[in-house]
Amino acid sequence: MKKATIHEIAKALNIDSSTVSRALNNNSRVAKKTKEKVFNKAKELGYKPNLLASNLRKNRSNTIGVVVPRISRYFFSTIIAGIEEVAFKEGFNVVISQSLEQVKREKKIMDNFVSNRVDGVLMSIAWESNDFQHLQNLEGLGIPLVFLDRHPASLESCNKVIIDDYKGACEAVDHLIKSGCKKIAHFAGPQFLEIYKSRLKGYSDTLKKNKLKSEPKLIVASHLMKDDGFNIMRDLLEKHPDIDGVFSANDEAAVGAIKFLKKIGKKVPEDISIVGFSNDPLSEVVEPPLTTVDQFGAEMGKKACELLIQNIKHQKDDPFQYQTIILSPKLIERESSRGVIERRIN
Repeated sequence: MKKATIHEIAKALNIDSSTVSRALNNNSRVAKKTKEKVFNKAKELGYKPNLLASNLRKNRSNTIGVVVPRISRYFFSTIIAGIEEVAFKEGFNVVISQSLEQVKREKKIMDNFVSNRVDGVLMSIAWESNDFQHLQNLEGLGIPLVFLDRHPASLESCNKVIIDDYKGACEAVDHLIKSGCKKIAHFAGPQFLEIYKSRLKGYSDTLKKNKLKSEPKLIVASHLMKDDGFNIMRDLLEKHPDIDGVFSANDEAAVGAIKFLKKIGKKVPEDISIVGFSNDPLSEVVEPPLTTVDQFGAEMGKKACELLIQNIKHQKDDPFQYQTIILSPKLIERESSRGVIERRIN
């Protein structure tokens, strides 16, 4: 069915198309009675406004570009849910892409966003990202950028919404120590990413604060997949059979460790207590359920989207006012560590 145009409405009412256009835009120069006639006729003819043309006249697309490493990761999917909730309320469309941890793909996505005239970008950087010129170029093009969770340390002047990774790690390790653990290993993430640096520092500082030795041989960095956790746990126990606690920088690797411990007959938490990070749904269904740190992904997505839209709307008046919003994590205690003190004392 052919869409009606402004010109057809004008012809039906025997008025100028410019008057129809002004009426549809609720211009004060058009009389109320004329507006009513135009709106009624537009409804009758099934007229739909050309939003693309309207946005181009306003030099805005009402579109936000979102880049995350992997949509399949629960944490990033909750971030996206938070973004879409705010964007929908504010009248923005969302275009979602995933870098798959590849900087080449990340750069291509940015080129596509620029070509399609997005109004702003929300992103969590890929593991491979070490040159951020493609992101710095956005500012020169007048496109605001807000980082979520993963952010480049080299870009001091930027907007970002992050979790307090250091605090979350401190609470996780402190919990293990209070549960009676004396020799705690750390499954670290790639150390070129700030979030994993902060989690490692929280681990090391909390051990030191409690007068426990931070041993480099008990710190193993990986991509934190389930297989990584399985293999790291196996290798560490071969060399250090007295390990009684593990702080993993994510839940997936922690679940891999539990899988290995079950295979060799070790009990969690009686023999080894384990704490993860992110509060993935997997952490609740694994046996025993995993103690973890909640990152509040949906809240992070909402805050980041609000900050971006604020930049988009006020860009001409007060451009690029950089902010850092830090959310507080929460330790979720479950059976992979809960009650260990009581069991060991008794």
